[in-house]
Amino acid sequence: MATGAARTKLAPVNLWLVDTGPVVAYLDPDDPDHARVSETMDGFSGRVVTTPAVITEAMYFAGATRGGARALAELVDRSGMTVYDVCQPTDLREATRLMEQYADTPMDFADATLVLLAEVLGVFDVLTLDRRGFSTYRMTDGRGFRLVLDAA
Repeated sequence: MATGAARTKLAPVNLWLVDTGPVVAYLDPDDPDHARVSETMDGFSGRVVTTPAVITEAMYFAGATRGGARALAELVDRSGMTVYDVCQPTDLREATRLMEQYADTPMDFADATLVLLAEVLGVFDVLTLDRRGFSTYRMTDGRGFRLVLDAA
């Protein structure tokens, strides 16, 4: 670097975890949360990440309508969504532990994988419609999640 040259500081990348509900609502114009979710997602310029369990759940719901599966695949592609594998044996054991810990909430497998991904990536912003669950779930250090739709 030349003497006196300005240093460029890279801005941190805004990263959101994405749960099943908003994906399904985004794809379904008849969903009561469609407008709110669409406005939030369309206005976001950061990166979105999720897990295979979330994609599987969303594919189940989206696949129930004609063209829904294709629309989901296109959304994942267009948005640049990264799908992280958190389904290895150690992940499955930890997801099971979390599901047992939060059985009274309850926590499903997709939620458990998002909590595991949050721990790995250090991301606490989650785009979800599951206020009860993600207001309750905690990281191992006790930190909670920031619910993107509540902050919007």
